[in-house]
Amino acid sequence: MKKSVNMWILPSSVSFEDGLKMLKDSGFEGVEVNLTEGGILDVNSSEKDVKKIADLIRKNGLEVASLLPGAFWKYPLTSSDPEVRGKGEKLLEKSIKIANYLGTDAILVVPGVVASLSGQGEIVSYDVAYKRSQESIKKYVELAEKNNVYICVENVWNKFLLSPLEMKRFVEEIGSEYVRVYFDVGNILIIGFPEMWIRILGKLIKRIHLKDFKLSVGNINGFCDLLEGDVNWPEVIKALKEIGYDSYLTAELGPYKYYPETRIYNTSLAIDKILGRK
Repeated sequence: MKKSVNMWILPSSVSFEDGLKMLKDSGFEGVEVNLTEGGILDVNSSEKDVKKIADLIRKNGLEVASLLPGAFWKYPLTSSDPEVRGKGEKLLEKSIKIANYLGTDAILVVPGVVASLSGQGEIVSYDVAYKRSQESIKKYVELAEKNNVYICVENVWNKFLLSPLEMKRFVEEIGSEYVRVYFDVGNILIIGFPEMWIRILGKLIKRIHLKDFKLSVGNINGFCDLLEGDVNWPEVIKALKEIGYDSYLTAELGPYKYYPETRIYNTSLAIDKILGRK
């Protein structure tokens, strides 16, 4: 398994290239690149610009682990507004192409929202959300296959796909090898046991997000440094080895308020411990 990190961990004061050097120096092997509106990569980025970013990542000794399009919460594939849903589908289409330009084979997809964590915004009937999400994803299966990019559905706090059996069924019903799971270890802790999900989902898991969570807090403020929360890391790694997972373990954490670069090194060390590396 390879050590990777989402680039949100970088301090805002650090340039993109300096950040890459910092991540390499701290021991990471791969990075997850974010696709954000107005960011270094967005849906309007040209193939040439995307490939420049990919070249810069590799020039600094890192691999592109995956692509995270951040606007699926804003433009959910389950929206009752055809215009909003259409923007989500367009995001999916562009993300597949950009992932191909980057040279990665995985994009993270929030499959939709029954209700947001805050309780604000539209609430979509569960069965309707299920149907709409599958319909939208199916539209881009052929494009994903053509570009050798996997659409990886992530478990998030969206009141949707709340058991491993349902997640498994949801993905398998779409009927494509190129629709898989991006499993977030920390996100699941509030409703289940990550090691159980891993064993049930098995080979459907294409990528892993690493986060930790304190059950005693029980809300969004419960997310914490790796090894500080309640994830049973020995059991998680045991389960991943059982299913033969050997791809990226991508930590998804933001920087500290003060001395923000410290979190990069702490996270790298924590993953070494989780993997049993000295």
